[in-house]
Amino acid sequence: MDSLTDIAVFVQVIDSGSFTAAADRLGLSKSVVSKYVTRLEDQLGARLLNRTTRRLSLTEVGRVFYERSQQGLHELEEARAEVSRLQGAPRGTLRINCPMSFGILHIAPALPEFLSLYPDLSVDMNLDDRRVDLVEEGFDLAIRIGELPDSSLVARRLGPCRHVVCGAPGYFKRHGVPRNPEELRDHNAITFKYQDTPSEWHFVSPNGNVIRVPVSGSVQMNNSLGLREALLHEAGVTLTPTFVVGEDIRQGRLQAILPDYKVLEVSIYAVYPQRRHLSPKVQAFVAFIDERISDTPYWEQKKR
Repeated sequence: MDSLTDIAVFVQVIDSGSFTAAADRLGLSKSVVSKYVTRLEDQLGARLLNRTTRRLSLTEVGRVFYERSQQGLHELEEARAEVSRLQGAPRGTLRINCPMSFGILHIAPALPEFLSLYPDLSVDMNLDDRRVDLVEEGFDLAIRIGELPDSSLVARRLGPCRHVVCGAPGYFKRHGVPRNPEELRDHNAITFKYQDTPSEWHFVSPNGNVIRVPVSGSVQMNNSLGLREALLHEAGVTLTPTFVVGEDIRQGRLQAILPDYKVLEVSIYAVYPQRRHLSPKVQAFVAFIDERISDTPYWEQKKR
């Protein structure tokens, strides 16, 4: 059904004042223009034009249809212009979903620089540790950490998310530094509720053996920033991502231990709905964050 074309031709006939003038403007023959209008009338089941040898006039139904059609075609043209404008450069509002701790520590501080590069953009960032439905909730993209389930989303790996066992120097001064994972049994472990096995930490020894150590302690949390504060105030030891404590370790406020034992490593991703034409605002943000993180994240780089 070519109704949109038929409507556009009909509106052009009225605007031009005759079939002949409309045919000239559209580069069509008069008979083809007449067929478009006739087909439209047949589809609507209503006569739109009164035709005489000297002039055209709109019927009552035709006038209502013409006014609505003219308005609709104008809005469609504006919509096309807006799409072209938005596709030409990053602009509009970028809606981001991000895990709370990572968003506060690493996305929010980067936004001023990002927005200075793209002054026609604004950012609406939602900090939430739950896994949202991007399409249903209207997000342009999300930052996700860990293994990704199979889905229709596109995932762009931004960098590693390594974990480390650490505590405050003052804590270790009072309780001693564990020399191997088994000695963690004797320490106050601050555990993170959302880890797969919060009460059992896994390590790989230098010879490749997997070591599973039950841990326990007086503090359990569901937020990495709160856990970090407890560490800094010498409450115990924990297993946590380096993006949470990397700067504290670099500055000497926290001390990483058990360097010869490998611990959990996952990845940080930018995910977004699969689209044939990815919007410039999403492209710009993903490229910006990807460059900041890389395979050696800045929070793991040694202090200069």
